[in-house]
Amino acid sequence: MDHREVGKYWDANAAAWTELARLGYDVYRDCLNTPEFLEMLPDVTGLMGVDIGCGEGHNTRRIAEFGADMAAFDISRTFVELAAAAPSPMPADIVYCRASAVEMPFGSSTFDFAVATMSLMDIPEVDRVFMEIHRVLKPGGFLQFSITHPCFGTPRWRWVADDSGTRIGVICGDYFEHREHIDEWLFGAAPRELKEKFPLFRVPRFYHTLSEWVAFILNAGLVIEEVREPSADDDTAARCPDVADTRIIPLFLHARCRKPG
Repeated sequence: MDHREVGKYWDANAAAWTELARLGYDVYRDCLNTPEFLEMLPDVTGLMGVDIGCGEGHNTRRIAEFGADMAAFDISRTFVELAAAAPSPMPADIVYCRASAVEMPFGSSTFDFAVATMSLMDIPEVDRVFMEIHRVLKPGGFLQFSITHPCFGTPRWRWVADDSGTRIGVICGDYFEHREHIDEWLFGAAPRELKEKFPLFRVPRFYHTLSEWVAFILNAGLVIEEVREPSADDDTAARCPDVADTRIIPLFLHARCRKPG
């Protein structure tokens, strides 16, 4: 499977994904991933950034609110159309286009920073993506990205619960296997009537070890600057119980790296 075939899956997912996310059912994004990602983001006021795999544009719009001029792209034409049509407090500061992260339609040294929120793990040629990111970043520019945690989001995986049904851990394995897999699911927070309305998302997954992710970064000539594993605090877990399981294991990994100046 290559990035073009993956794009067909995401184009099929895009309409339902956008509707459910905009109704508030992408709770891991809204309650944990995006707040933690934005808290980690350096000051981008007045900078030019690119959002890689922007989906329906939610995080692109959030980052533009911090004063950045944004270009954003996705391999799904439907996602791009929905993102461009969404209300934005600064519509003139975001330019959307359909493109592949493997073949970015931008000149070298164009951007002060790049972001990729929960997109890189869905691209089979991710090593080439990091090379492209290095190319389009200006010297001194940074990439900040989030992915499913490679140590726990393994091909063999399931929750473990105690006698009361409370989740207490996971069984994970086949960590070193490099298999392609199509996950089928919907946002767990969506009510039953909506789950019955929409077909399951079909999401291609490509597994890499943590050391391989580090190698992708370093081989592209980027320098790792900061790494975090977001976990719901007490207030977040109480307000949004669906994300409380991130207190058991880290489900996501956030990282920032920089192109040497």
